[in-house]
Amino acid sequence: MHGGNLAWAAELAGCSPSAILDFSASISPLGPPQSAIAAIQSNLNLVREYPDPDYRRLRSAIARFHQLSIDWILPGNGAAELLTWACWDLATLDATQVLTPGFSDYFRALSAFDAKVHRCPFDFAGNQRGFESVSMDLSAVIQPTCEGLLLNNPHNPTGQLFSRESILFCLKEFSLVVVDEAFMDFLPPDRQQSLIDDVQHYPNLVILRSLTKFYSLPGLRLGYAIAHPDYLKVWQTRRDPWSVNVLASVAAEAMLSDTEFQQQTWNWLEVAKPKLFQGLSALPGLHPYASAANFFLVRSDQSVPEIQQRLLKQHQILIRDCVSFPELGDRYFRVAVRSESENQRLIAGLTDVL
Repeated sequence: MHGGNLAWAAELAGCSPSAILDFSASISPLGPPQSAIAAIQSNLNLVREYPDPDYRRLRSAIARFHQLSIDWILPGNGAAELLTWACWDLATLDATQVLTPGFSDYFRALSAFDAKVHRCPFDFAGNQRGFESVSMDLSAVIQPTCEGLLLNNPHNPTGQLFSRESILFCLKEFSLVVVDEAFMDFLPPDRQQSLIDDVQHYPNLVILRSLTKFYSLPGLRLGYAIAHPDYLKVWQTRRDPWSVNVLASVAAEAMLSDTEFQQQTWNWLEVAKPKLFQGLSALPGLHPYASAANFFLVRSDQSVPEIQQRLLKQHQILIRDCVSFPELGDRYFRVAVRSESENQRLIAGLTDVL
């Protein structure tokens, strides 16, 4: 159901997990930044103490980064934890629309609270202009008849980017709109379609962010929600105390001020991404889709699980099959953008197994 299952991949490939070249999880290959590692190492003594239950330093760092009051910030044990509380609120509404194909965790979290879900398919293939997805008008996709809307922007697994203006339109039509911006920080600030600057004007808007994909620290589990303080106070009463560990907290404080690493990441992606798209496009039987994120969805003329197994056994390369997305099935896969040499290794491996 998720990328990054290296234990499964290593068993199939007959090697150690460290030998697997992982394209299945959309994590930056540049991190973790040295600023985060240094912060963890210099604060190891804090593991003997409980975290601050209010996370004031961490919330203050996030608030400064987005120029918000700390009352609008709630850190969590990854964006996945905060998604759970958002879906609790969505489940209280008559129904929730989710774009399909959609991230499986959305349906998991909604079903946990017996939410009524309306699946809303959209034509992601009709918005192709080179390797970079242009912003799409969401109002042409959704049906403003339900009371809740859950979407991610950029969209996973398609990489589609929805325009900020079209999401603002949805805020006038829905009682609650939850926007997962887990991959938004991979776009340079001048190309982002984030609604963070608008959140204080819309009490029915919840934004979820991840700090582990862009900074390559998924093992630390750290994300945050931005929403009206009344929402966040309720979420705080629902969850266990100390959901964010002290090392994740100090790492986040350091990373958010690491402007050099942020610029380095945007520079890397600007070069590596179009080259990977071109390499995938040149392979017979593969059809990559334009993406605004750090990954590509690829349609294959052959069965993807077979390609995936051959890549693992012959080249120790893991790609993300899309069989967990019912609308896609076994003819699609997703690959992250990695370093240029690793991307070339993927193209060579695909050339061989195809």
